[in-house]
Amino acid sequence: MTGLHLIEREQWAEKPDVWQGEFQGGAYGTDVSVMFFTTDRIGGGPKLHRHPYPETFIIRTGRALFTVGDRKIEAEAGQIVVAPANVPHKFENLGPGRLETTDLHATGAFATEWLEE
Repeated sequence: MTGLHLIEREQWAEKPDVWQGEFQGGAYGTDVSVMFFTTDRIGGGPKLHRHPYPETFIIRTGRALFTVGDRKIEAEAGQIVVAPANVPHKFENLGPGRLETTDLHATGAFATEWLEE
C-alpha cells in the first residue's frame, strides 16, 4: 500500500514524557498538520497570531481562555474550539495545573503570522 506512513513519537515529540511537538503532514501526502502543546504555567500559551487556514483546538487536559477575533471563550478538557482562517487568535492556561491541547492545522505545512511579540 503506497502512501501509508507510521510516524514515531521520536520524530515529532520534543520530550519523551510531555505532549509537546509538531507534525507537518505535507511531507507525508496529507493536508493536515498537528501541534501538540503543553504548559504548566498559568497564563502560558501562544501569543496572538493567524493562519490562512482554519485551526481546530482539542483541549486534552486543563482549562484555557481562547481569544478568537473579538470573542473570548473559556474551554476545558473534552471541548473543541475552531478558529476560522485569517482570524487572529491565541489562548492561555487558566489553571489550576497543566494545559494540554492538540491543535489541528488544515494544511500540509504551518503558515503563521505573529501579531504580538
